[in-house]
Amino acid sequence: MKKVTIYTDGACSGNPGAGGWGAVLFYKDSMREISGYSESTTNNQMELTAAIKALDMIKIPCEIDLYSDSAYLINAFNEHWIENWQNNGFRNASKKPVQNVELWKQLIDFNNTHKITWIKVKGHADNKYNNRCDELATGEIAKHQKK
Repeated sequence: MKKVTIYTDGACSGNPGAGGWGAVLFYKDSMREISGYSESTTNNQMELTAAIKALDMIKIPCEIDLYSDSAYLINAFNEHWIENWQNNGFRNASKKPVQNVELWKQLIDFNNTHKITWIKVKGHADNKYNNRCDELATGEIAKHQKK
């Protein structure tokens, strides 16, 4: 199985507000950066979107290490929130509907296709690829707000 490494980050100017996402993908000796913008969104939606857009670039099942500073994203998989949500009809522990269900469903599909290891990194610290993803995400916001 091919091995891919992905770093992702999302950002929002206001929450909700203008948002950006960024991702850096590595396969063998190749690196690819991707990013995007949403006019009205939340920080959590941009964190999830960054992972979705990066995973969507991978067209065959792979072994993936996905790094994010989003506890919301990483804990959903590592703390088994996803399974609980699915078993409870996408309701959380408080019996309220889970937010961003459509985004979570896409991530679940990717998680079922690939062998993903979800890895939490400290945000805005010393991880150069997490910092690069933040630059991509905030750069998208800046670029669109200048228009």
